[in-house]
Amino acid sequence: MRNEMMYRPVLKDEIIELLRHRQPEMSGKVGKVQEEAKETGVPVIPNETATFLRFFLKQIKAKNVLEIGTAIGFSASLMIEAMGKDSHVTTIDRFDVMIRRAKNTFEQLEIEDQVTLLEGDAKDLLGTLDEPYDFIFMDSAKSKYIEFLPECLRLVKTGGVIMIDDVFQAGTVMHDIKDIPKSQRTIYRKLNQLYDTVLGNEDLSVTILPLGDGVLMISKEVDNVHLKSDKGM
Repeated sequence: MRNEMMYRPVLKDEIIELLRHRQPEMSGKVGKVQEEAKETGVPVIPNETATFLRFFLKQIKAKNVLEIGTAIGFSASLMIEAMGKDSHVTTIDRFDVMIRRAKNTFEQLEIEDQVTLLEGDAKDLLGTLDEPYDFIFMDSAKSKYIEFLPECLRLVKTGGVIMIDDVFQAGTVMHDIKDIPKSQRTIYRKLNQLYDTVLGNEDLSVTILPLGDGVLMISKEVDNVHLKSDKGM
């Protein structure tokens, strides 16, 4: 379960210390879920990403969120806490052990009525959804982000935001492919295809943030987005 890339930070150690440790961790029941993840080695979003996510959702006043990658339910719970009682998160996961733990998390936090947990592969489930979402959070298999992107752009409302986690691969995404271990080259190619697809696209507003192992923020500016580099998706 250990995410090796989280232990190869791109930023200097003192900046990581400021972002990850000087900023207070989550409190209350959500904080207990965060602590459980740390103790058991479950790869949830680091504290600096969690802090930003909570702040950002409050600023955009999101109420309806789609998440790809539930894990133990930490980020979904954090988002519900940030958005309030009249909010809802639809979250997708395909791993039985995580689904069981996430359900337990939602029960403990008494937010079952605000969360819809879809069990299965996102590539099969995304096409069955049709409501517009204010915000979409992708934190799953990195090689699948580019495959999920067209459906996510269909599902997010115009003016809505897609946040994609772990897009740096500890900085190796900018290395020459010859320097990338063969086992990591599919992720390398797919992440670079993702960058090629969204960066410079006039239908999108995009920024990259050095939080955790990198965050890609995409705002949908028009109803029908044209993806210029969609070959192979």
